Amino acid sequence: MLTVTDWRELSACRDSDPDIFFPVGTTGPAVEMIEKATAICSVCTVQEECLLYALETNQEAGVWGALPEDDRRRYRKRWLAERRRQRQAS
Repeated sequence: MLTVTDWRELSACRDSDPDIFFPVGTTGPAVEMIEKATAICSVCTVQEECLLYALETNQEAGVWGALPEDDRRRYRKRWLAERRRQRQAS
């Protein structure tokens, strides 16, 4: 299993401009930045680890694991509900 620092070292975005992954807004120029970020994420071998990190640490801004802020916010609600169900079942 990878450690927290390992997945970052293996990420497809490690040499990219970080601003691409943190657009301001969701319209206009931000749309193109989100598309570029998700394209980089789509070929990343540690996309799942990145998304899990963002979910576990409640990263509110940016594109993580190929999910922009709004998508990740919705996904996180389902993810948290599933975790609660699993804890209650154990």
